[in-house]
Amino acid sequence: MIETSVDMRHIRGRVRERLLAGDGPQGLDRLPAPARRMRVREHALAVLRDERTILSSSALTELVNQVSDEVVGLGPIERLLRDPEVSEVMVNGADDVYVERKGRIEKAEGLLFEGEEQVLHLIERIVAPLGLRVDESSPYVDARLQDGSRVNAIIPPLSLCGPVMTIRKFALRPFSPDDLIASGSVPRPIMDLLAKCVRARLNILVSGGTGSGKTTLLNVLSSFVLPSERLITIEDAAELRLSQPHVIALESRPPNVEGRGEVTIRALVHNALRMRPDRIIVGEVRGGEALDMLQAMNTGHEGSMSTAHANSPEDALGRLETMALMSDVDLPAAHVREQIAAAIDLVVHTSRRADGARVVTHVSALEGLRGRNLHLVELVSGGRVDPTRRFPDARRLRGRLAERGDRGAPSGLLPGFESSPGSAQRDVGRWTGSLRRLGGVLE
Repeated sequence: MIETSVDMRHIRGRVRERLLAGDGPQGLDRLPAPARRMRVREHALAVLRDERTILSSSALTELVNQVSDEVVGLGPIERLLRDPEVSEVMVNGADDVYVERKGRIEKAEGLLFEGEEQVLHLIERIVAPLGLRVDESSPYVDARLQDGSRVNAIIPPLSLCGPVMTIRKFALRPFSPDDLIASGSVPRPIMDLLAKCVRARLNILVSGGTGSGKTTLLNVLSSFVLPSERLITIEDAAELRLSQPHVIALESRPPNVEGRGEVTIRALVHNALRMRPDRIIVGEVRGGEALDMLQAMNTGHEGSMSTAHANSPEDALGRLETMALMSDVDLPAAHVREQIAAAIDLVVHTSRRADGARVVTHVSALEGLRGRNLHLVELVSGGRVDPTRRFPDARRLRGRLAERGDRGAPSGLLPGFESSPGSAQRDVGRWTGSLRRLGGVLE
């Protein structure tokens, strides 16, 4: 039989059946990659002999790759996840797949599932080892892959275009401060400022829209924490990869089939307070756990950090107040605002620009209450530092940096930091002043 008339879907199905009947996916998983490919190749050749079919070497290699991906990998999207330029994979039903590559969304051509059943089977293979489920009674789920990549899946009847799966890829190597500086996401002076604030144990909230790089920045900020500190991370799906030796990672858990056994972010924050943390890092606050996070920051856990979805630093504080009021503790809004004013020191806002670049656009110091309103002092705006500005109201930031042993002037706050000559956009240049001038300048 010539190759052009071969029903490749039928051949793949036969090879899959032989593999599952013989080794099974668990048996293949235990084999090293070269041995696994040889085993798949042996079964493929056996099926081709039975079918009296001849394939070229390139077609046979493609068949082995496809069957290997389907049995022990993630099927047609496996090659997308191996692509270092792809940061997100979006499966919109069986025949519509998109990827985010270098910050831009594009359609993945020539990539088709055999049907909705294959997509559903793939989702089940991802969530089942985590003790999760997705079915008509629980039609959406958050999960993660073995490498930490975040997965969200939603199926009919909630999804009208078939099963939908979104995978946020996990970087094989965590981003370093130098990576963000080199990519232009965070200019060096702003990174120097953030490093000093982390080392001085300021409480930091990272805000931004979806996909704006909040978690990436939180990972990078955590790299400035001393190795001697005990850190506890709390997330819905574990994404943070901290380099410190003393890190306890906690992950929330949804209810089981009987609707029991749920462990919320809020419960984990409560429990973390009994685990002698130096700092608590909550991957994202999105509900009543915001109040518990504020309480932790106000009760001796300085240097804690978290992220929140928001369109600006001001909106982030407003959302934080709203989320704290969502807790089952009946508190007046004014009291919650006082808790925020006492707890949060710095708000760092990230944005994704039209060209796909993710950048830090605002750094604001929370200087407490002015009247009934939270008072933010903008240190960085638009991702640039204005060397002509003074910040006479940033006294609390200056005081906390000084009293916690970091008297070095945070780069980008001081007028000695000069722009390049003739720069109309006031781009960040280099620091030319003394590192001991913090006291007088901020006053």
